[in-house]
Amino acid sequence: MTDTTPASPESTTAITERNRMYWQSRRGMWELDLMLVPFLDGCLSQLSEALQSDYKRLLKEEDQDLFLWLMRREPATDPSLQPIIQAIIDHAENGSLDQYKGL
Repeated sequence: MTDTTPASPESTTAITERNRMYWQSRRGMWELDLMLVPFLDGCLSQLSEALQSDYKRLLKEEDQDLFLWLMRREPATDPSLQPIIQAIIDHAENGSLDQYKGL
């Protein structure tokens, strides 16, 4: 027997928001996909609300800027984004290679 209880509006909103962030994490550059999608999948739900908000702000930036920041070629123009950028870099450097399966 399957559960036919409708999802609560809160859980539906959370799922919709996560799906939106997933597709925004898929960028025009493969290098960015390799950093952002595994971070979203593996870390985002564990972050504070402030860092989750920073991730959403980061996704509004241009691919060229994200690439420079995540490859450590330039600091972020908005210093308040540096903690989330560093978290993404740390996850990419210290995560398991399994996080890249399916990309």
